[in-house]
Amino acid sequence: MMRIIIGEGSCGIAAGALKVHSAIENLITANDSFSLGSTGCIGMCYLEPIVDIYDGEVLFKRLVRVTQDKAEDIVSSVRSGDFSLVDDITITSDDEEFLIGQTRIALRHCGLIDPTSIDDYCNADGYSALKKVLGTMTPEDVINEIKISGLAGRGGAGFPTWFKWNAARNSSGEDKYLICNADEGDPGAFMDRALIESDPHSLIEGMLIGAYAIGAKEMIVYVRAEYPLAIKNLEIAIAAAGKNGFLGDNILGSGFSCKMRIKAGAGAFVCGEETALIESLEGKRGMPRLKPPFPAEKGYMDSPSNINNVETYANITWIINNGGAAFAAMGTENSKGTKVFALTGKIKKGGLVEIPMGKTLRDVIFGIGGGIRDGKKFKAVQMGGPSGGCIPESLLDTVIDYKALAATGAIMGSGGMVVMDESTCMVGMAKFFLDFTALESCGKCVHCRIGTKRMQEILSRIVDGEGKTGDIELLEELSLAVKDGALCGLGQTAPNPVLTTIKYFRNEYEAHINEKRCPAKECAALRRYAIDPNKCVGCTLCARGCPTKAIIGKVKETHVIDTTLCVKCDNCRKTCRFGAVTIN
Repeated sequence: MMRIIIGEGSCGIAAGALKVHSAIENLITANDSFSLGSTGCIGMCYLEPIVDIYDGEVLFKRLVRVTQDKAEDIVSSVRSGDFSLVDDITITSDDEEFLIGQTRIALRHCGLIDPTSIDDYCNADGYSALKKVLGTMTPEDVINEIKISGLAGRGGAGFPTWFKWNAARNSSGEDKYLICNADEGDPGAFMDRALIESDPHSLIEGMLIGAYAIGAKEMIVYVRAEYPLAIKNLEIAIAAAGKNGFLGDNILGSGFSCKMRIKAGAGAFVCGEETALIESLEGKRGMPRLKPPFPAEKGYMDSPSNINNVETYANITWIINNGGAAFAAMGTENSKGTKVFALTGKIKKGGLVEIPMGKTLRDVIFGIGGGIRDGKKFKAVQMGGPSGGCIPESLLDTVIDYKALAATGAIMGSGGMVVMDESTCMVGMAKFFLDFTALESCGKCVHCRIGTKRMQEILSRIVDGEGKTGDIELLEELSLAVKDGALCGLGQTAPNPVLTTIKYFRNEYEAHINEKRCPAKECAALRRYAIDPNKCVGCTLCARGCPTKAIIGKVKETHVIDTTLCVKCDNCRKTCRFGAVTIN
């Protein structure tokens, strides 16, 4: 039987997937022999809305950038078997390369199953790893398999997962807790959201295996309240898992009991730090605790606790089913397995990418991602979000693993990968991230609370054309002071965007300060607008759109800009049809 499946993750819905679904649904009659369903995000966010047509279990046709006015053509094609009506929205071979270049473990079910159907998950071998663990493995066996795999925490720190699990298991205490950090706060990062929206049972199963390993009877998913679809699908999955005997008392008759609940967080960036997350779970203000004691000894409710992020748990079932050695066979000596990245920014093909560790940045950006859009030149990639750093073109062949990325001054982070082109001002980019971290600082330690604010002020002054000699050196001094004095990892890494942009793009800082010029022509305060007399035809469009009447000239005569009146609104450049308005 033919099936029409629509991608209805957040990216698909934002692009209009629900309108497409409704339009197709309204055309289906009782006489039609095909069905209509939904799935999560397959990762090709730049092509949404995506409609897949299956012949049984085989993908027959993938349609992209579908609009609701194509609903009739889609339904007619499925009825008749003649798909020439949808040739214009059928995926191209070039776009198919986006998925072909990946190795999917954490994302293995995303975009392929209905996230609200436990039957779909079980038919895809779901809960088989849990059955194997409860039927044939001891907690020590599980921890050892994870140790063999070399799986490191995918939340950013890259700490060995088995070590954390083992520490929690060996800690004394009757009540133990397994916690999932789904408080994904990095700008440009959406890996955890997509995983929960598209494959919530994978998270539940991975957490159950972790709970069994450490001896926990309760699991908590701390997720951002800004992720309503993820929360909704996870709630549906938790209810279905409980109804089918995978959650609750005496799971699968094994004697192991465990329950699960969701905590919707208020969205503080600092709650991505595990001890701040625990404070928030306990109803307190999210602020980091001093360590030791570590959460494995004294965590949630002063009990032994283990915290990993969504992607970490999503790898667990694959490792149990395929063996730790199979996971360790992928990647590098220092970084095993695969890693999911959210590829965003000035990239042709933005979305979710999962590749084995050991690939290069060039492989991802120019291979899978298709390179820079609009024919512009690559400039840098920001890795690790506000806690990461900017990596320049000269380091594009850097291998993606924890050690190699750290050597550049950036970090792996949770997996944000923001691509920038030649039109991006690197001083402005550093300011963007400092605006964020200064605002999100919990305020507990002086170095982070005051230091990030002072750095933000200096960067603001520079992009406003008021930079002073010595500002670069002062930024470096403040950065090192914050790194050395901040209490938690988020504060300690907050200066990374500043340090890496100074290291690799110092000339841009110097141009802003010494020449009062933005090389990327992005900083409005440093723009100087002019009209090229060789291109101006005197159409007066620019003059009519100028809010301050700064453009002077008669019809069919060359116009000029009075810079004393110009407020740099950019209207003239946008309205000129002849490219006569220039920015210096």
